[in-house]
Amino acid sequence: MKELAIVLVSGGLDSCVTAAIAKEEYELAMLHVNYGHRTEKRELKAFEDIASYYGVKHRLVVSIEHLKQIGGSSLIDRNMDIPEYTLEKKRIPSTYVPFRNTHLIAIAVSWGEVIGAKKIFIGAMEEDSSGYPDCREEYFKAYNHLIALGTRPETHIEIVAPIIHMRKAEVIKRGVELKAPLHLTWSCYQSDDIACGKCESCKLRLRGFTEAGLKDPIPYKSY
Repeated sequence: MKELAIVLVSGGLDSCVTAAIAKEEYELAMLHVNYGHRTEKRELKAFEDIASYYGVKHRLVVSIEHLKQIGGSSLIDRNMDIPEYTLEKKRIPSTYVPFRNTHLIAIAVSWGEVIGAKKIFIGAMEEDSSGYPDCREEYFKAYNHLIALGTRPETHIEIVAPIIHMRKAEVIKRGVELKAPLHLTWSCYQSDDIACGKCESCKLRLRGFTEAGLKDPIPYKSY
């Protein structure tokens, strides 16, 4: 019998491929967190579609609406503009939601202690990403130490970030190899009907498919 692993699934491409990687060795439980972001409904649909594709029985959908109340990110504050893609990497983009992954992982750890999960998989990328500080390898190493200190002695839960040092094209190729349902995913930061093709998330995704020599299976308003 396979051990249980929780996968944080936003509904995006990276988390979908991470789920496919986790499925190779573990029984999957999937967690989705709503926090008042612009494409919340569309990402939730993608999560449910991906979870159904894999036949996942252990599903948890929660809301941490307080992140929207706190603000500070263009993903949740409609008075701020979603930035278009830029090669400029000196600044962390406005789409960064302050300390978001810490909240998400904390929920996963709490749930993991209850259901007996051994791993928490997250589709964070450090190499080919927006440069969010809570997507760095050193951050996850520190968080694993916190988990060990803050859970029962018999609890052994570890965060795993299998694609953290991969480029987007490599993630896409791996997903195709594992038959991950990339057509069910959603990456756009600002549109929930047809992907905009202009925001940083869309551009990173489109560039990844181009570099992989593959066609993105979802439609776009523009490139």
